Amino acid sequence: MHAPTPLAALPVYTTAEVRAIERAAVATEQAPDLMERAGLAAAEIARERLLEGRKSVLVLAGPGNNGGDGFVLARHLKAWWYRVTLLFTGERARLSPDAAAAYDAWLAAGGEIAGELPAEQFDLVVDALFGIGLERDIAGRHAELIQWINRQPAPVLALDIPSGLHADTGRVLGIAAGADHTVTFIALKPGLLTLDGPDHAGEIHVRDLGLAAEALRPAQGRLVGSDVLGSLLPRRRRNSHKGTYGSVGIVGGAPGMAGAGLLAGRAALRLGAGRVYLGMLDADAPSVDLGQPELMLRQAEEVLAIEHLTCLVVGPGLSQSPQARSAVAVALERELPLVLDADALNLIGAHDALQDVCRARRAPTLLTPHPAEAARLLQATTAEIQADRVAAAVRLAAHYGAAIALKGVGSVLAYPDGHWCINTTGNPGLASAGMGDVLSGILGALIAQGTSSEAALAAGVHLHGAAADALLAPRGGPIGMTGAEVIDAACQLLNRAIYGDVPKM
Repeated sequence: MHAPTPLAALPVYTTAEVRAIERAAVATEQAPDLMERAGLAAAEIARERLLEGRKSVLVLAGPGNNGGDGFVLARHLKAWWYRVTLLFTGERARLSPDAAAAYDAWLAAGGEIAGELPAEQFDLVVDALFGIGLERDIAGRHAELIQWINRQPAPVLALDIPSGLHADTGRVLGIAAGADHTVTFIALKPGLLTLDGPDHAGEIHVRDLGLAAEALRPAQGRLVGSDVLGSLLPRRRRNSHKGTYGSVGIVGGAPGMAGAGLLAGRAALRLGAGRVYLGMLDADAPSVDLGQPELMLRQAEEVLAIEHLTCLVVGPGLSQSPQARSAVAVALERELPLVLDADALNLIGAHDALQDVCRARRAPTLLTPHPAEAARLLQATTAEIQADRVAAAVRLAAHYGAAIALKGVGSVLAYPDGHWCINTTGNPGLASAGMGDVLSGILGALIAQGTSSEAALAAGVHLHGAAADALLAPRGGPIGMTGAEVIDAACQLLNRAIYGDVPKM
């Protein structure tokens, strides 16, 4: 399986990959001045988006090339008649040649270097302290400056990445600036999109600096684009029937957890599967779902034996009982697309024999762990998974030969060939019981209707988050959002993506 590139949008590059692109660009016959381009691009965003009717700007320039970008930005804003104060935390003698030239150009333009933070209030604060090369925790004066930034009422514009945020992982290195806007250069970085990145980056603006990054280095990572739904499924033919849209089998619903199975089943049905069979491990489970009587409830072993299934989902409310382990073992042997979630993942992580069968599968396999489940699958700790979410997802995909959705803010999707994507839809309303069950049902429905497993993973995760986003305004916020609401919103969004605002049959 490989990442669904035609359905994805902007490339995402790690720091090492960005450095390789920069080296390739400056090695060309007409080497661009990337620092001049970056500073100008940031200055234009400041002028167009943040300084309407405002005049005073404070630029905090750090000791490296990020500070050099800040000098260029300051020079342009001064030339456009803004009142610019610049505080420099480094030493001119230790700057790179490009940054030193930017420092000198600022002084030549009549700019000055402030030694301490002025007492006045500013209309805009520019964070140019540290860029994507930062690896160590921030301390001392720089930590105090970031604390000061985070207390300011003025909007904050970060250059390339908020200072203190790790560009590859989104980890906070001791302390990180909270930006209202981040202008990032050449391409997106994963740290802006996952873990703590979205809480610090604000609105992200990408400026490629005139470089064709993908021509210089093909991207392994991508952002899941908003167009992912439009080309997902064709309009339905009038001459069709329930068999046209596949049959999903869902296995879960152990005693005390029937709701998880029901949520997954309802999601699969509402998102378009022709038939949904729900296999419950609870022998006393009801034989009908009165809230969704179209679901066909069976015992788990009956659903696992159905021959005409198009896709099988195992895990919602499964438990880790011997019966559940047996169900996972049987499911892994089925030669059809398989979505594994929740306790199915925990069981695989706990039993080497199940891992071996999972890795040996030839039919498509999708694993949708949250960080703790991913840790069990890799015999790691949750902290180790969260320390580098992209690397963890890529490792999972390679180890299990499966498509992975590592859930969380900026869900990371990874494929066995090494490609990966980051999804940015969703909000804290998804931090509620049952949301993962809904996602597994959505994935089953999309696969049952003929979507490839790779595309279904990207589209399903995107749709799940977009549905939660669509609920924010009518609900007034994310608190108290439920899985049932997300199912309804996802159904509406999928129909709108395929048929437009006014369906034409």
